[in-house]
Amino acid sequence: MPQPNPVYIRELFEVINTSPFPNHMKMRLDTIELDKAVVKLATAPCHLQAYGIVHGGVLATLIDTATFWAVYLRIPQDAGLVNIDLKLNYLKPVEDGTLTAESCAIRSGRSLSYAEARVWDAQRVLVAHGTSTLMQLPGRGLKLKAPKFID
Repeated sequence: MPQPNPVYIRELFEVINTSPFPNHMKMRLDTIELDKAVVKLATAPCHLQAYGIVHGGVLATLIDTATFWAVYLRIPQDAGLVNIDLKLNYLKPVEDGTLTAESCAIRSGRSLSYAEARVWDAQRVLVAHGTSTLMQLPGRGLKLKAPKFID
């Protein structure tokens, strides 16, 4: 398999980490490699539910996002992805600190892919685990200038 183009990766980080939703969530793509990704989220009061703990939807968003990026480099450059199934388990409540979602692709197919993610708190305690099935969307890829891979 060809190696990801470092110019493409820099361009990808610039586009993704300045997009409205990740900024709103205080979340950023930290690393991406073939079949792996790390997404970090700096918790803030806006992430807390009424009991003072991080809302489950925040953890679900982290897992959804991390699994997406774990699969992303395997799809064609002109294709996009959409999550069609997300399953997760909440393992421990979180009140504050940076959350880190580490993900890996389990299977990357021609149309469907499957990935998992683990979310760790700032003390490196596992707080959530999830899996995701993602479907390719031909013709819906990011419009980046650099080629995704170098030969």
